[in-house]
Amino acid sequence: MSRSMRMGLLLALALVLAAGGWAQPSGSMQQTLKEAYPDLSSSPLASAKLVTLPKGIVLRSGDLKFAQKDLDSEIRKYPEDLWPQLKKNLLFVLENIFTRSVITWEAQSWAKNEKDAPADDNALIRAYVESLTKDVTVTDAELKTFFEGNQDILGGVSFDQVKEQLKDYLLEQKRDEVIRARISSLSDRYEVEIDKDWAAKQYAASIDNPVDKARKSGMPSLVDFGADGCRPCDMMTPILESLKKEYEGKLNVIFVHVRKEQILAARYGVQSIPVQIFFDKDGKEVFRHVGFFPKDQITAKLAEMGVK
Repeated sequence: MSRSMRMGLLLALALVLAAGGWAQPSGSMQQTLKEAYPDLSSSPLASAKLVTLPKGIVLRSGDLKFAQKDLDSEIRKYPEDLWPQLKKNLLFVLENIFTRSVITWEAQSWAKNEKDAPADDNALIRAYVESLTKDVTVTDAELKTFFEGNQDILGGVSFDQVKEQLKDYLLEQKRDEVIRARISSLSDRYEVEIDKDWAAKQYAASIDNPVDKARKSGMPSLVDFGADGCRPCDMMTPILESLKKEYEGKLNVIFVHVRKEQILAARYGVQSIPVQIFFDKDGKEVFRHVGFFPKDQITAKLAEMGVK
């Protein structure tokens, strides 16, 4: 999923920020979402406390509250063919609504000290995000390392021919890393509560997919997120097929078509394709690679993980 698609989903899966301030973490000993469900890929809500909330409320943070009916309303804004995916991933829907609300509030706070801050919320969020990433840079060494590791898909062009394009690409990746880190820390920076019974129900629904099933199989897994018609994705296809045969009984090899499984791809933070994610036998992500990944480098990474 491209950055524009991810940002579009983030902006669309949103509600206007409720009036009021934000509660800071209290240091409570209540169980958190990540403690109860450590294999969830969700991160903005990872440190949310699991509690019993008033009937119908699924999340509370300071004066901000979201109910099941709010999630249902959001889902109906999407094309009908996406409804089944969204209904199976309501934690993800909630995560995005909560993220947008907090980022909107932070952007509004930031704008108070900015003379030319946009009035429109979407434009304001973009300006705020740009302010968080304005100091990100890419060195020549990083460009050369990336160039040397991806010559197979660059068509034999020289470094000088693609240097500027690579710089733009890597800058975008590094900026996304800054944004992801900011978003991932939301429930660490603010006190968030989620209804524990609702969370248990949604967890059971969200793991009903090939990736999470593979992660729970007791075997290491390699998951490739891609799509038909993407050149580096198509180049990965025969590699994945050969790996399935060679590592049968030792490694799960899963392909996820991101156009058919948009929400699953978004849950795993896929922003460009192809992406290969390596999980150990306990289902923990140990390595991630973006772009075409030659077979010899994959087998070397698997050997590092103890998969022979």
